[in-house]
Amino acid sequence: MRIDKFASEQTGVSRAEAKTMIKRRQIIVNGTPVTSGDVHIDPENDDIVIGGKHIIYREHLYIMLNKPAGTVCAVKDELSPTVLELIPPELRRKGLFPAGRLDKDTEGFVFITDDGALAHKMLSPRSHVEKEYEVTLERPAEEGYKELFASGMTIDGGEKCLPADIIFTEDSKKVRLIICEGKYHQVKRMMESAGNKVTFLRRVRIGGIPLDPELPLGRCREILHKEVENLYAKQ
Repeated sequence: MRIDKFASEQTGVSRAEAKTMIKRRQIIVNGTPVTSGDVHIDPENDDIVIGGKHIIYREHLYIMLNKPAGTVCAVKDELSPTVLELIPPELRRKGLFPAGRLDKDTEGFVFITDDGALAHKMLSPRSHVEKEYEVTLERPAEEGYKELFASGMTIDGGEKCLPADIIFTEDSKKVRLIICEGKYHQVKRMMESAGNKVTFLRRVRIGGIPLDPELPLGRCREILHKEVENLYAKQ
């Protein structure tokens, strides 16, 4: 792999910025500053320093973001801050995007990656990857919700939902809802079809990966590859 391509993919700098860093002797391979962007490297075995930081090659990057309300799940948006703007420089790289969406006013786990194949599989209803939400309701939940949601309810517009699991808590206005698809505003629309209204929504799990309880709102961390293996696990 060319060193300028490596620098761009692994750190998020442009090819032009990489060439500038090379001229400034800021890209070092195996202890020697490179002199040209077309120098070929072995990304898995060479020792590479870019801008004073050792870079460990990763074919793909997986990030857990604890999304705050007010941000949108998009790569770019002219009106609102995006989830990608919350990623710190050390985790930025070319091609990152949010795999799936949360509403602007919804908080919680957003999965960000540059792995298009994994994102496509994860988001496919056929994969049945569970998404678990903490839901606060306007009115107390009713016992009949359990059967209603498990039956695969039809929401407004005639859309049929896959069966979902609702878990009651000690607070009658707070439930946990587990779905395995991602229709537009699905949780809110399901609750409205049940005759209730969502006042707060937070995603706390995707597949077998729970939202890190130590991760503050607006912060993110890398999801290790061994954690990604749990994505399709059932809870």
